This record gives sequence, C-alpha cells and structure tokens, in this order.
Amino acid sequence: MEIILKQDVNKLGQKDDIVNVKDGYGRNYLIPRGFAVAASSSAKKMHTENLRQRAHKEEGIKVAAQAIAEKLAGVKLVVGAKTSTSGKIFGSVNTIQIAESLKEKGFDIDRRTITLPEDQIKEVGSYKAIVKLHREVKVEIDFEIVGE
Repeated sequence: MEIILKQDVNKLGQKDDIVNVKDGYGRNYLIPRGFAVAASSSAKKMHTENLRQRAHKEEGIKVAAQAIAEKLAGVKLVVGAKTSTSGKIFGSVNTIQIAESLKEKGFDIDRRTITLPEDQIKEVGSYKAIVKLHREVKVEIDFEIVGE
C-alpha cells in the first residue's frame, strides 16, 4: 500500500514522503491516527502541488538552520553531574541536560532534536551529540561530563 506521510514517523519516513507499507499497517495504524493518507492519484496531484508551493519556504528554513549549525559547530559544552569516587555518575546524563547547557550558551534547541551516541551516559568523559536542525542539516556537538 502506498501512503503519503502527514508527519514524521520514526524509522519510516519524514513528512510528505511517499512510502510503501504493508496494507494492515497503513489501514489500521497510520491512517486512523492521522499519520498518513492513502496515495490515490488525486492525493498525489495535491501532494506535488503542495510541495511545489512549499519549496521556497523550505529553502529559507534550511538557510537559517545552516546558519545556526555554523554557530554550533565550534561550541564545546561542559555538563556537571554528581559522581562517585570512581567516576560513575549517579543517574545518567540525557538530552535534557544537553539542551539546558545549550540554552545557557544562547541556543534555544529542542531536546527532541538532540541524539546521543548511547541511550544513557553513565561515566565522566568526552562525548559527541548530534543535533538535527533540519531534514538535511545536522551538526555534531562535543560535550564533556565532569563531576560536581
């Protein structure tokens, strides 16, 4: 079954992508929840017209995202965490702490756009996070976990 995604679906595609999925997944999950619409010929024509009109706006958003990415490229964050004597962190460091550190530096980045290399960071050290500012614009940020 061919569908047009109305919003980003994790591990399937981005908004406005036309993808093929199994019939049951499309009919019973994606379409009823409003994540997608069936890709009929009329829906495809409307979709192409909407994409054509939106292309100009998207270019402006992409340029703004690239400007932010250039500013973020040189940023090095230091995140404090309570640690034991052996260097283990009590709890873990997640995207919320990274977003708060970026806010202190003057960047208002949503925590959901930040991806960490590991699910949970539980030791002191240097790590890299990936910030997805746009569909095509990603930037790596170096951050260091230090004990408080």
